[in-house]
Amino acid sequence: MNAAPADQIRLLDVQALDTRLAQLSHKRSSLPEHAEIEQLSSDLAQLRDLLVASTTEESDTAREQTKAEQDVDQVRQRAVRDQQRLDSGAVSSPKDLESLQREITSLAKRQGDLEDVVLEIMERREAAQERVAELTERVSAVQSKVDDATSRRDAATAGLDAEAATVTKDRQVVAEAVPADLMKLYDKLRVQQGGVGAARLYQRRCEGCRLELNMAEVNEVKAAAPETVLRCENCHRILVRTAESGLS
Repeated sequence: MNAAPADQIRLLDVQALDTRLAQLSHKRSSLPEHAEIEQLSSDLAQLRDLLVASTTEESDTAREQTKAEQDVDQVRQRAVRDQQRLDSGAVSSPKDLESLQREITSLAKRQGDLEDVVLEIMERREAAQERVAELTERVSAVQSKVDDATSRRDAATAGLDAEAATVTKDRQVVAEAVPADLMKLYDKLRVQQGGVGAARLYQRRCEGCRLELNMAEVNEVKAAAPETVLRCENCHRILVRTAESGLS
């Protein structure tokens, strides 16, 4: 393949722009905010799970407390009724009086036991409420960190995208000035060679693979016409000659 030396030089400009686009893409994908957001989001999900569990526990203990308090109230009402019967003198039979007094005593013990249960449930509910409050605060704090990191990531991404758009336009302008067949070869090699399709020959060294040409290769390059599109024998990239190629 042949191409004017100026077009071959221009190909290096295209390569430089492509390299910059690759750098911007890598920088965009490797922004520290990505890992930060991922970790914070994981922490946030765990905290929200704990919050749901604690909220459920608080709700369950609230219902449990209501039921226990109702049990206490029923026993208390029964004891009041029995005490009223005892105080009214309506029960005159010694046997019935003794039975009623035993029941009042039993109800008093039962009420005390149930009140202890209520206190135990109230303590568990209070602990659950404190846990809910703590987790709610932690969720809010981590969410704020996620929002901040997201804002920083979006700002950084916007800046990189804006630069990439500018570089892309510049690349299009330069590429349009390069012969189509040369660009086709370059693009094919760029895909095959990890993003670098053309390299400068600098001081007898290919800047694509960083290897120095041996004497036979140097002689072949010297003998080639300026319009000949050369390829590196080692990496097969387009090898572009410049005034600094070290061939003289």
